[in-house]
Amino acid sequence: MPRYRRARAPGASYFFTVTLHDRRSDLLVREIDLLRRCVRAARDRHPFHIDAWVVLPDHMHCIWTLPLGDGDYSLRWQVIKHSFSKRLPATEPRTATQLRRGERGIWQRRYWEHLIRDDNDYRRHLDYIHYNPIKHGHVTRLADWPYSSFHRAVAAGLYPADWGDAPDDEALRLGE
Repeated sequence: MPRYRRARAPGASYFFTVTLHDRRSDLLVREIDLLRRCVRAARDRHPFHIDAWVVLPDHMHCIWTLPLGDGDYSLRWQVIKHSFSKRLPATEPRTATQLRRGERGIWQRRYWEHLIRDDNDYRRHLDYIHYNPIKHGHVTRLADWPYSSFHRAVAAGLYPADWGDAPDDEALRLGE
């Protein structure tokens, strides 16, 4: 089995993309309350700061900052994914290997992680996270997407309320 090399810098900020196995699913927004409870429980056991987060139907992006002296984000993702999965009925298709290992077929096995290098890198990833609902055609106004830290960022003065909104011609293209 390959060993994936991951950047581990205690106390650093990281950008993540975590995806469902079924990219056509809306499970993450359909079960948003469960996902929030699982994240909260993981943070209680293994603290981290949520700098930004957006949840889309089939994937999510976030930036976390870990405590000083702690670089183990893998454990946190394992706890979140496991606790979310075990609270759902086992209705998803699973391979023989998944069945043999007692694994669920909800999540893609891996996730994308990126160590934030500097303030510019942080800001680019923050913008990427918050713009994602428009990028994927879910809304034309970011304020209309409820599963995002964008609202918190606006309240903190990091963005104007209309930041990133799709131009009117895109709204027409999306049928609005």
